[in-house]
Amino acid sequence: MATTEQPVRSRRAHDQLRPLSLERNIAPYAEGSCLVAFGDTRVLCTATVDDGVPSWRKGSGLGWITAEYAMLPRATRTRTNRERAQLGGRTQEIQRLIGRSIRAMLDDYAFGEYTVRLDCDVMQADGGTRTAAITGACVATAQAFQWMLSTGRLRSLPIKRRVAAVSVGLLGGEPRLDLDYPEDVAADVDMNVVMSSEGRFVEVQGTGEHGTFARGDLDRLLDLAARGLREIDAAQRRALGE
Repeated sequence: MATTEQPVRSRRAHDQLRPLSLERNIAPYAEGSCLVAFGDTRVLCTATVDDGVPSWRKGSGLGWITAEYAMLPRATRTRTNRERAQLGGRTQEIQRLIGRSIRAMLDDYAFGEYTVRLDCDVMQADGGTRTAAITGACVATAQAFQWMLSTGRLRSLPIKRRVAAVSVGLLGGEPRLDLDYPEDVAADVDMNVVMSSEGRFVEVQGTGEHGTFARGDLDRLLDLAARGLREIDAAQRRALGE
């Protein structure tokens, strides 16, 4: 019988990101693509540019950005069934979060009646899949808009800022950055933070998993997330050649 070796986890400082990589052009048929890895979490993000917009947007001259999220069956240690008939609540929540976050890259939708469709597929899950998806989707979206510009569909780029996301948490009273799965399960407080490259918050999701937490804890976690997100933004700039 085949055996599956579990990854060996290296110790890292509580305020240190897991090894991060952002690889563009991983899906050559897509208008934009990025394979993002935070440690052992890997998410393939693609951006497709479609002519037309949803019915409620038609005739406005405005575009739209929407996102889908899925986890491959063996992204996890035991097989997860595909969501064929109906999306689960977690999947719907994450899709909406990705869409909201990526739309924050723009000030308006005045890029013509095109729809940018993001597909974020988790290839391997070890915590932080939604934050990785947002970070990679930003790179894929930027590439897709650059493709629209180069093919004459746009006169100028509508992107005003980048966005990125990271998880933080409290483990034994200690703030921890970029939680992997075992850390996420054990965390007393778990939080996902989305910020723009301008240093402004896009969204903060936080909960006391095993009780309550103080305002001081919240401030420490947000400060830690902001420091981590500055590193992630620098990685996005490098990936985009900026």
